[in-house]
Amino acid sequence: MLAHIRDFFAQRAVLEVETPVLSAAGIPDPHLRSLVTRYTGPGATHGRELYLHSSPEFAMKRLLAAGSGAIYQLGKVFRDGEAGRLHNPEFTLLEWYRIGYDHRALMSEVAELVTGLLSVHIPLAATESLSYQEVFQRHAGIDPHRAGHEQFAACAARHGIHPPDGLAGQHDAALWRDLLLSHVVEPRLGVGRLTFVYDYPASQAALARVRPGDPPLASRFELYVNGIELANGFHELADAAEQRTRFERQLHARAVAAGLPAVPLDERLLAALTAGLPDCAGVALGFDRLAMLAAGARTLAEVLAFPVDRA
Repeated sequence: MLAHIRDFFAQRAVLEVETPVLSAAGIPDPHLRSLVTRYTGPGATHGRELYLHSSPEFAMKRLLAAGSGAIYQLGKVFRDGEAGRLHNPEFTLLEWYRIGYDHRALMSEVAELVTGLLSVHIPLAATESLSYQEVFQRHAGIDPHRAGHEQFAACAARHGIHPPDGLAGQHDAALWRDLLLSHVVEPRLGVGRLTFVYDYPASQAALARVRPGDPPLASRFELYVNGIELANGFHELADAAEQRTRFERQLHARAVAAGLPAVPLDERLLAALTAGLPDCAGVALGFDRLAMLAAGARTLAEVLAFPVDRA
């Protein structure tokens, strides 16, 4: 599968790159926790915290801004607090960026790659693409963009979901959408096929462009196969000022809602965006989950030589 991926990109003249695993900046996303190490040596006599990257995205965007052209990377990434059937704190991620693509064009390329990798191992029906609104209406019977607190709560009750403490009285639509997506919608996506979900709410567009409208929508997609999320892609935001605003908003949510420590922002990424990121779309795809599906396995541990409990 690794050889197939490298051949796929070689045929398309997409350059393989390698960026550092360690970064001076952290990920401000309130849903992600970075693993941190400490370097002590020349230039840091008293020690310096470095973050193990959760994605090579920021460094790859610096390469894109420097004129790299289309690039991909296949390597290890790290996330603290994630272990289970579909998670391991160290995992393999495939990430790539295409110049001149929007998220819809990139969806087609993702489908071509993933179909080529999986169809030799498991039967697949025709690929489908549905909007975020459509999958909620089909599988939860609710419009995620228009529903209010009472409708969200009633939908959860119909599906036997008991909201965690603090959510039952919440009027934050984003929290309700996340709950229903993970418990009701996602398990029903991509049954025997590739299912792309696109046009996410603008609140879920940390790194994607937002298209104005009623409601405004994020130029973002996710790919599911047999209820498992495989990939997350964006028509990439290139506005440095807007990106800084979103990062600062995430840092606030990280401290207030998630109770996580602040992390230093990636000023080098913001400088690269200021210098000019070419119009591009990018996607991150979980290779271990792809291998799990191809092998007919139920857990990541079955396709990892050394999962975290055997590290």
